[in-house]
Amino acid sequence: MVRQGIKAMIETDKEIEVTGEADNGKEAVSLCDKQLFDVAVLDIRMPKMDGIEAAKVIRSRFPHIKILMLTTFDDNQYVMDALKLGVNGYMLKTGDTESLIRAIKSTLSGGLSLEDQVAAKVMPVLLQKQEEESIDPTLTPRERAILKCIGEGLNNKEVAERLGLSVGTVKNQTSHILDKLGLRDRTQLAIYAIRKRLV
Repeated sequence: MVRQGIKAMIETDKEIEVTGEADNGKEAVSLCDKQLFDVAVLDIRMPKMDGIEAAKVIRSRFPHIKILMLTTFDDNQYVMDALKLGVNGYMLKTGDTESLIRAIKSTLSGGLSLEDQVAAKVMPVLLQKQEEESIDPTLTPRERAILKCIGEGLNNKEVAERLGLSVGTVKNQTSHILDKLGLRDRTQLAIYAIRKRLV
């Protein structure tokens, strides 16, 4: 009955069509094997496989499918677990039709939809975690300086000029930083620098 109600709400918008329904998480994953979906709307609490586990499998096996979590549970940990998986939205079942449709369309366009009530609870937690995160203590002052420059978008030559180093030294130091932080490339270094508020 709940699923039929959600389907009816979604299909009030002529641009969206519900092309599959599942009774549980395992069935939802199985459906993704058989049909091409743009968005999967998952409940956190489902039998056989819960929404978090189903989202994890779908995200791994069908990365093109956007995921919107829909639930009555607004517990912080559920939201944090879902966001860590890279879901595209988190809505409460208490939301209205307009909010649900807006969230679905937002996920389709690559946005992140968090119901106001959910965002109000989870954002302070996210900000607090960010404040608590510290820069890797194994980084030397020179490596931190290079990391800061990378976060500002400078290339190796520009970093060398600013810090009075050779381009070769900058390249070597950048490789050391990547190894220490377990990161893959300069883009990830830049994100790290921004997240740690070096820039």
